Amino acid sequence: MKWEQLLSTKRLGQEEMQRRDDDRTEFQRDYDRLIFSAPFRRLQNKTQVFPLPGSIFVHNRLTHSLEVSSVGRSLGNDISRLILKQHPELYSTHFTELGNIVSAACLAHDLGNPPFGHSGEKAIGTYFSEGDGLFLKDYICPETGDGLSPQEWEDITHFEGNANAFRLLTHHFKGRRKGGFVMTYSTLASIVKYPFTSDLAGNKRKFGFFRSEVDDYERIAQELGILKLPAPDGSVRYARHPLVYLVEAADDICYQIMDIEDAHKLKLLTTEETKQLFLAYFSEEQQRHIEERMEQLLDDINEQIVYLRSCVINCLEQQCVRVFTENEQSILSGTFEGSLIKHIDELPRQAYRQCESVAFKKIYHCKDVVDIEIAGYKVIMTLTDLMVHAATHPERAFSQLLINRVSTQYDILAPTLYGRIMAVLDYISGMTDVFALDLYRKINGMSLPDV
Repeated sequence: MKWEQLLSTKRLGQEEMQRRDDDRTEFQRDYDRLIFSAPFRRLQNKTQVFPLPGSIFVHNRLTHSLEVSSVGRSLGNDISRLILKQHPELYSTHFTELGNIVSAACLAHDLGNPPFGHSGEKAIGTYFSEGDGLFLKDYICPETGDGLSPQEWEDITHFEGNANAFRLLTHHFKGRRKGGFVMTYSTLASIVKYPFTSDLAGNKRKFGFFRSEVDDYERIAQELGILKLPAPDGSVRYARHPLVYLVEAADDICYQIMDIEDAHKLKLLTTEETKQLFLAYFSEEQQRHIEERMEQLLDDINEQIVYLRSCVINCLEQQCVRVFTENEQSILSGTFEGSLIKHIDELPRQAYRQCESVAFKKIYHCKDVVDIEIAGYKVIMTLTDLMVHAATHPERAFSQLLINRVSTQYDILAPTLYGRIMAVLDYISGMTDVFALDLYRKINGMSLPDV
């Protein structure tokens, strides 16, 4: 792959449109288009890990996305500066804008996540694979006269937030102009972490695009010169766009480190435990310097943790920059394996693994997190079941009530069964936690609208 081709300002759905007279670059316009969008705004009411805040504010999907975007911009800018020193001929390309492209892609990376975090994702997939949605596997819809193909069945049983983000940005919803958000090809390619179809997802249940968006991704990949990899008949697989590694690294850095800080605020981790987890990223000499600096500047314990967290993020960012620049050629050839984090130096890599281990034991399995996952699972499973039956049996009285409640942008009565099921998933995945819970209560007769 070549940088000259990988970085393009061409927009999906507006390929022939001329450049606007605007001081902003095309990639800055991507960023602005995302940050002012309704799906991005809804992230403020979607769970990241912990239940949405009471008296103590912890991260939600919106604050997480903004932080990932900030780290992504730093990664892109630093890598651009270093590689341009080695390849000054890239000054004539969009390479100086790496930070803007990565920042915009980071902003979009969680747009497709349903309510209640990963619990909502699991609830949708398992509703079809082992729940009441199993009936659809061999079902012929009386309204449309068709059923689901094996590939379409793989899409819904492996429902994935990353693939859904790509769909949200590219799909032609009712009432929306062609091409979804009309983003640049490079920004769109940079969010596709798993560039293959759902039948190749395996046990990890990860993939990059639904069958409905395969043509869009292939058009983007061909334009940008992304390498197509061998795949079984009927499957699609590509190498990653190089900037995916930076979006992934920014996400890895933020969610792991910020979850530790949130756990300290919620007293799931003691101050001493948190300090030791963060200091472990540094040599003994670096630790002494950091502790001296911290004690000179800060008296408040929480501010000390914030300072330590910033040191760790800076350390990991520099490490990932080094790994990317040292492995630029293998990344461009599609042979680089694993994430950037997996290739950082041994000391910070061990510290990162320790954070992962502590988070798994003390954070992701703590009572409050498990309780929200249980509740979210039940809410999403119930809503999915009701809406799927409404889409497959729209003639029923209750189905008509449910369909009338859905925004017209979601084509619940699409001409194919797959289109109807995907419209249901578009509707549910676009909900906030509070909206989904409120709708669940109303449908079950547990609450009535305020009068």
